[in-house]
Amino acid sequence: MNAKHLFLKMYLDSQRDCRRSVLDLMERQTDATYLDCGCGDGSFTSEAARKLGIKDAYGIEISEEAAASAAECGVRVLLSSLNDPYPFPDCLFDVVSANQVIEHVSDTDHFLRDMYRVLKPGGYAIVSTNNLASWHNVAALIAGYQPFPSDVSAQVQIGKPVALFRGDAGALAHLRIFTYPALKGLLEHHGFTVEAVVGVGYYPLGASLGNRVARLDKRHSAYLTAKVRRPANVIPLAPSASARTDE
Repeated sequence: MNAKHLFLKMYLDSQRDCRRSVLDLMERQTDATYLDCGCGDGSFTSEAARKLGIKDAYGIEISEEAAASAAECGVRVLLSSLNDPYPFPDCLFDVVSANQVIEHVSDTDHFLRDMYRVLKPGGYAIVSTNNLASWHNVAALIAGYQPFPSDVSAQVQIGKPVALFRGDAGALAHLRIFTYPALKGLLEHHGFTVEAVVGVGYYPLGASLGNRVARLDKRHSAYLTAKVRRPANVIPLAPSASARTDE
């Protein structure tokens, strides 16, 4: 197995394990209202809805093609950019998830402010993203290369030891990459209580051993999954003029 195939296998295993880590942090709540930010084709959104024990799930998606697929899966999806105000009224959702999304958003402060806004007091969100301080990124920097999840172009992956994807990178481009302290600190800055941060994957170890080590050393895991809660004792925000109220 050459280097590219090895990294591709580790990447795909980690993507699977990130989805699993998000589901593991969800609490079964059959009356919950749920939003998936960047819901893609709706397959993960539907899986999360089953974990929660609910029938209806909402999604935000920027790709028309993916949004159409999500709608076919039964997701109540709205076509929108996560750099814009979320198209929902304040305090609507019990649960919000964003798996491998925040790194693609240019305005992460807005992204988290609006996530907080649409959550009910006492509601929680789960955010999963790449870890800039993963050992494979540290090794790339030491060798004089671009860290793997750090992109300098929206058209092509360049300057990395191994480019897993070539051609038009488009929405695959990563704009903001976090370390554990940066992710935790930004979530707290925007008013969330951080209940858990789980490390996922530990390159170059295989999935099973790697995930066990990642839980012990999340600061150097391949990915980070955080569960945060909007405090229940904070007075709800006044209805936002930019939020839709006709849902």
